[in-house]
Amino acid sequence: MALDKPYLDIPGTTVFDTDQAAKGYHLNQFAMSLMKAENRERFKAGEDAYLDEWPMTGEQRRAVRDRDYNRMIELGGNIYFLAKIGATDGLSYVQIVSSMTSNDADAHAEMMLRGGRSPDGNRYRHEWQHGD
Repeated sequence: MALDKPYLDIPGTTVFDTDQAAKGYHLNQFAMSLMKAENRERFKAGEDAYLDEWPMTGEQRRAVRDRDYNRMIELGGNIYFLAKIGATDGLSYVQIVSSMTSNDADAHAEMMLRGGRSPDGNRYRHEWQHGD
């Protein structure tokens, strides 16, 4: 019996639930491996060789290579784990998160200081499907 998951309809949000955790298990384990300096060095010395050690999907590997954090999240990544990839690249959390939006890091930080993104215009997925 499939679970009813009404939260899957939240605008602009991917909820990290048990299904996402299972889908992204190896991606997240890879990201967490970057907490160790020797693994960061190995990754920076040869990304493809290091990624080949992890049983991720081709799409997950491509998203890592492209540093496409939105896609990594769609593929089961948890932003707290994925931040280790950005940190390995020398990025701050604000830089990582701003790369997921149309803002640069300074504009993103300013928006957050003003209280965050306005919810105006957000619509549930089911509303878009009906053309309302």
